[in-house]
Amino acid sequence: MSDFRLKVFQSVAKNLSFTKASQELFVSQPAITKHIQELETYYQARLFERQGSKISLTDAGELLLKHSEKILDDYKQLEYEMHLLHNEYIGELKLGASTTIAQYVLPPLLGSFIAKFPQVTLSLINGNSRGVETALQEHRIDLGLVEGIFRLPNLKYTSFLQDELVAVVHAHTKLDIQDEISPEDLLNIPLVLRERGSGTLDVFERALSQHNLKLSSLNVMMYLGSTESIKLFIEHADCMGIVSIRSVHKELVAGNLRVIEIKEMPMQREFNFVQLQGQEGGLSQVFMRFAGHHSKSL
Repeated sequence: MSDFRLKVFQSVAKNLSFTKASQELFVSQPAITKHIQELETYYQARLFERQGSKISLTDAGELLLKHSEKILDDYKQLEYEMHLLHNEYIGELKLGASTTIAQYVLPPLLGSFIAKFPQVTLSLINGNSRGVETALQEHRIDLGLVEGIFRLPNLKYTSFLQDELVAVVHAHTKLDIQDEISPEDLLNIPLVLRERGSGTLDVFERALSQHNLKLSSLNVMMYLGSTESIKLFIEHADCMGIVSIRSVHKELVAGNLRVIEIKEMPMQREFNFVQLQGQEGGLSQVFMRFAGHHSKSL
C-alpha cells in the first residue's frame, strides 16, 4: 500500500470532505474517490458512512486513521534517514506558526532555508498559538512555532527567540496620554487586543495579573485576529494596542506610532518550537538547527 493512498485517506478523514481533500492534495476529486475505494477493497471494510453530502468515519475508518498517523510519520522518518546516508536532505516539512512569528520572523528564514535545502518541500500554515498546537496534535503539521506561556504536557517546547510586547498608540492620537503610565491607568484607556487563544493575549493577561488587574476590568474596544489589523485599527481609532516590538519597527522609525511605557509591567516572552513528544528527529530537527544558527539575524 502506498503512503500517498494513506495521505489521501488521512486528508479525507481530517476534513470529512472529498472536495477539501482534493484541494489540499491538488488531486482531482475522482482520483480521491478511487483511492478510498481501493483502500476499502483492500481492507474489505467501509471506511466512511455517506449521508447525503456529509460523510463520517466508520469504526474501521477510525482504526485506520489511528494507525495511518504513525505509519506516515514512520515513512517520513525513513525517507529522511535514507537520504541522510548520502548527506542529502529530501522530503516534506509542514510548519505551523502563530501569526506574529509567521508575519515578522519566519519569511527571511524560510527563504534562506529553501536556498540551502532546495530538495525539501516546505509549507506553512498560520493561526494563533492554540490553533498551531491543535494542528500538531492532529498531525496536520510536523513542527510548530508558538508564542505565549501556556504549555500542553503532551508537547515538547524548545526556546527559539526572545520577544517583548509593547503598548502603542498612533502618533497623532487625541488620547490624553503621557509617554509613561501606570498599570492602573490601563483601566481608563480604550484598548484593541489580539483574540483569545493568541500567545500575545496570554502574556498580556499574565502581566496584568502581577498587578491584580483583570482583562474583564479593561475598556476593550475590539479583539482582532492579527497584529496588522490592530495597527490599521489604531490608525482610525483613538485607542492603544498591545503588540510585539518586532511588528512595529517600521512604524516607529517612520514616526507613525509611538510606544507608551507601562511602569513596572514588563511583557517579555519566548518564541518556542513545539513538537509532539517522541517525534523530535528528521527534517524538523534540521530546520530547528538551521533556525537556531540564524536566530541572531532575525
